[in-house]
This record gives sequence, structure tokens and C-alpha cells, in this order.
Amino acid sequence: MRIITGSARGIPLETLPGEDTRPTGERVKEALFSMIQFEIEGRRVLDLFAGSGQLGLEALSRGAAQCVFIDAARAACDVIAANAKKTRLYDRCRISAGDYASFLRGAANRERFDMIFLDPPYSSGFLPDALAEIAQGGLLAPGGRIICETDNGPLPASKRLLKDETYHREQVCRQVFGEREELAEQFAVLRTALYGRTRITLLTKGEEIR
Repeated sequence: MRIITGSARGIPLETLPGEDTRPTGERVKEALFSMIQFEIEGRRVLDLFAGSGQLGLEALSRGAAQCVFIDAARAACDVIAANAKKTRLYDRCRISAGDYASFLRGAANRERFDMIFLDPPYSSGFLPDALAEIAQGGLLAPGGRIICETDNGPLPASKRLLKDETYHREQVCRQVFGEREELAEQFAVLRTALYGRTRITLLTKGEEIR
């Protein structure tokens, strides 16, 4: 695992030992950042389920102004700090160990972010709750983007279905919004794409599109 491009290009990153964290694969990370490559410069970023911190650090390497890293595990935060120092990006980082929901509630109506990375453990069910807290707390800045990573599960046998917008809309509704229609109405899906079983979904505030 390494920084792909920018000021820290090519620097390898440490990962947390064991299976408690699941780093985003390099192919997926490249695809993810190709979606937002022109929207990073000078932005304030939140890496909420940060793990090793690779998404937030990649954004900083590409010119983001600041990144707040949140992870429930103290060991993960120690790895993030080590990676931030290794990449010489530490001065633009704020790293905190704690529960994601507690952070979001504490930051509600006090902080705003231009870009939010949401890559929780796939089986946790945290994603819809995190989105609800972000919406309620006004944490996404005008014009901001939320980047969600989810497990699509086994791909359908029919390649035709993979080109069906209804299929992808239903999968996003289930994976990202937990089939909560009132939550889905608060966001607009700018793009969703599959890379193997991994789905990347790009969201913004719903009222900015309607």
C-alpha cells in the first residue's frame, strides 16, 4: 500500500496487523481518486473510519488543506500518525481515537467538511447511520462530496444486468442508505461504479442537484 501521486507519491504506508481493518485496494483507490481528482485542492477532508489513514493521506498528498482522521481503535490512530509523519503530512492532520457517532454528534453544527470518506467495516451497518448524522448535523459543506465504499456482494451472472440502472439504484439504496427512503432523499447520487465486488458511490447534498 502506497501513496499514488502528489507530494508523497510512492511512499509506502504501514497497515494495522490482523484482520480488523480492510485497506482499500490500490485499483479501487485509483478509481476512487479519478472521480474526485479535480475537487481536492485546498479542501477540508474527513476520513471517518480511517484505518491506516490511506484515503485521507492520499487527499493531502494531492493538495487537500487539512484532514481529520477518526478511528475507534487507538492502534489504528497510532498507525495513522506514523504514516502521516512518514509522508511529511502530519502538520495538516488531526487524529482522534473514538466512536464515529460520538464524533459526528460532537461536530454537528460546529464543523463542516468539503470531502468525507466513509469506508466502514462492510458488515457493520454503520454507513446509513453515519450519513444520517452527517445530514442532521450539517457537516457537509456546500458543494461537498461524500465518497462511500461498500461491498456489492456476488455479481449477477447476467452482464446485461450490470448495465441496468435500476439494478445499481437498488444496490445503492440497500448498501449505502440501508433501504431508508427518507435518508436517500437527503442526498443525490452523482456516480456509482463497481470494481469487482467493491462499489464506490459519490454523493452530494440532494438540494444542490434538484
